[in-house]
Amino acid sequence: MKQKHVISGNNLKPEMVEKIAFEPSAVSLSSQALNRIKAGRKVVEKIVRENRTVYGITTGFGRFAEVRISPDDIDRLQENLVKSHATGVGQVFQPHQVRAIMLLQANQLAKGASGVRPVVAQQLADLLNSDIVPLVPQQGSVGASGDLSPLAHIGLVMIGRGQAFYEGRIVSGAAALEKAGMKPLILKAKEGLAITNGTEVMTAVGILNLLEAERLCKMADIAGAMSLEALRGTNVAFDPEIHRLRPHRGQQGSADNLRRLMQGSQIRKSHKECLKVQDAYSLRCMPQVHGATKGALQHIRQVLETELNSVTDNPLVIVNKDQVLSGGNFHGQPVALAMDYLGIAVAELADISERRISRLLDVSLSGLPGFLTRHGGLNSGLMIVQNTAASLVSENKVLAHPSSVDSIPTSANQEDHVSMGTIGARKAGQICDNVRYVLACELLCASQGLEFHKPLKPGKGGNAAYQAIRDRVKPFIYDREFHQDIEEIADLIQGNAILKAVEIVIGKLK
Repeated sequence: MKQKHVISGNNLKPEMVEKIAFEPSAVSLSSQALNRIKAGRKVVEKIVRENRTVYGITTGFGRFAEVRISPDDIDRLQENLVKSHATGVGQVFQPHQVRAIMLLQANQLAKGASGVRPVVAQQLADLLNSDIVPLVPQQGSVGASGDLSPLAHIGLVMIGRGQAFYEGRIVSGAAALEKAGMKPLILKAKEGLAITNGTEVMTAVGILNLLEAERLCKMADIAGAMSLEALRGTNVAFDPEIHRLRPHRGQQGSADNLRRLMQGSQIRKSHKECLKVQDAYSLRCMPQVHGATKGALQHIRQVLETELNSVTDNPLVIVNKDQVLSGGNFHGQPVALAMDYLGIAVAELADISERRISRLLDVSLSGLPGFLTRHGGLNSGLMIVQNTAASLVSENKVLAHPSSVDSIPTSANQEDHVSMGTIGARKAGQICDNVRYVLACELLCASQGLEFHKPLKPGKGGNAAYQAIRDRVKPFIYDREFHQDIEEIADLIQGNAILKAVEIVIGKLK
């Protein structure tokens, strides 16, 4: 049975977006939202009746804003807009990303400031409820005026054109609507503009990135704790007194996670009186580095939660003043900067993780067999796992270059500063994927390193993670195809299996 979600225009949270994106859900519009939409529509209809000159309603778009549209052509103008703006190229967004985008579109229309009829917002809700997923190419948006091109591809399916995923196949938009018992939408004044103008693509992709990044932060603490135990490091650097003196929330959260992950460690107890007083930065400074990423994500969450329930259309209907105002809410700069920040912050998790991998494999630093194999020479062990991690970290350095510092004028210099926010969101997603693989490499090495301390066990949290990994990936004695092990662990990370196993034992990580 589908879970029910009511869209009001004000109540979306990142977690709700992710849930609807990945799981079949029954989406409906609240009665208050429907009333707001109807009120906004009355303003637009009045403008059309009075034949007033208002951008995008009785005029053309962009540089053609000075071209007056005859009353007989107003509806055709909107369909032409959707068709002409659907210029995306390249690989398409994943179905869950498109579902998130459509949810944000419906939520924006629910605010009542776009001047559409209720049937337009309902069409988006019906696409979600029928699991019709438009094919939306990833490339083509410059992030102002909003995400014009990718949103137009969604608009095509709404009007019975374009292509969509439906029931496991790619079909025409018209066929998808017909099979689902839906009718193509006939656009009226302002409606084509409303469904193509906004930051919903970069914001939806950004929200999914954010939630993934927040989980990767917790996984970095788990991987780091396991590596530290395998290297017989000290947990003194995580003492709360240290972090009380520099009370960044993220730093304190990571330090707390690491203490709890190592609590009850038999390995730590066995060398408690050793002369080693401090570890390398990649171990000792985990709270400061991982915590800084957590702090960045706290700011990014703030930005995205605001954007999530905002109106980024243009022009905007101000119902209580019977006005339609042209502004720049479609400009993606807030999200663009946030996505660049996310990419940079998350890339650091992989950067420091790769250094821990290197220490685990280097016999001169680890106190463990070289490359974590007792049969070195004939066997290479995990030697090349570090190469993979290093490659991904290096790739992230290129991807982390900010998109938002670039701008290319478009639309005959009418749109002369753009955000490139959708490029930033896409890059941040790729960085998250790369970080997941680097952490998988570290977990592979750390879990193998722990084999050499048996029968001693790591802390309760680290041991829970170790057991979750060992359910899928067994320790090795001789060389095998380690890329399969990396993929298995990356899948465990993506499916939250390791995180869940840890949190069952020691409670929620921060």
